[in-house]
Amino acid sequence: MVTAEKKSVTGEADRQLKAKHRALWASGDYPAVAAELIPDLGAELVRACGVRPGDQVLDVAAGSGNAAIPAAVAGGIVTASDLTPELFDAGRRIAAEHGVSLEWAEADAEALPFADCSFDVVMSCVGAMFAPHHQATADELIRVARPGGTIGMINWTPEGFVGNLFATMKPYAPPPPPGASPPPLWGSEDHVRELFGDRVDGLETRRQIVVMDHCATATEFREYWKRNYGPTIGAYKFNADKPDRVEALDRDFLAFLERSARGDTGQVFWEAEYLLVTATKR
Repeated sequence: MVTAEKKSVTGEADRQLKAKHRALWASGDYPAVAAELIPDLGAELVRACGVRPGDQVLDVAAGSGNAAIPAAVAGGIVTASDLTPELFDAGRRIAAEHGVSLEWAEADAEALPFADCSFDVVMSCVGAMFAPHHQATADELIRVARPGGTIGMINWTPEGFVGNLFATMKPYAPPPPPGASPPPLWGSEDHVRELFGDRVDGLETRRQIVVMDHCATATEFREYWKRNYGPTIGAYKFNADKPDRVEALDRDFLAFLERSARGDTGQVFWEAEYLLVTATKR
């Protein structure tokens, strides 16, 4: 039997965890990362989901709207939800530049504040995968979709660039919370099938590549991640009082980027693999 006291402790722990996640993604400049490294992924997801004029669309963990805004451009009636509302101001500016408006809602991907069966399309572009409890997130994505509605995701794969980036940072990062699963697991076909189970039909997955060519050298790219990307900032902050570990992280990070770089001097780039997922809710 779960006591009220235990529920209170669990609830407080969850609130603290979500506050840490919000602060993590509010640090740095994620809107710049989305615009400079993966500008086309959101539109790719919108096309895969077949968003049509008048569709009710929910973008979960929308960030600054890299998928939500293309969905609005396609004619969808869009709600962009995220645990980190600090990202919304940038999203509103970008939406205005595209001549569209959408609703921005603070929301936890593991406990969405929307009614059952509310949306024709529920999607997430490298966003919901970072919620720590994967089954709870999958349950919510399915719950808020209408029967016959589309669920679509783009997730980094464990074997790809971002999966290996997280593997490189793992020895230096804070320990994960109890029960948390590694974010790149969402890029495993078997994991997605297990999470969605028999509640969807026509589950399709396809591995694709996005090219990141924003920086000319591995050192420059390392500093870019350190400056802009919340999880990288968090790893360095966790070791800030240990200069030897910061030095080791710098070394390992650079070695990873040098190994994974492609192209020639002056034209270097990195290929980041992702899993494109679409399914229909039963």
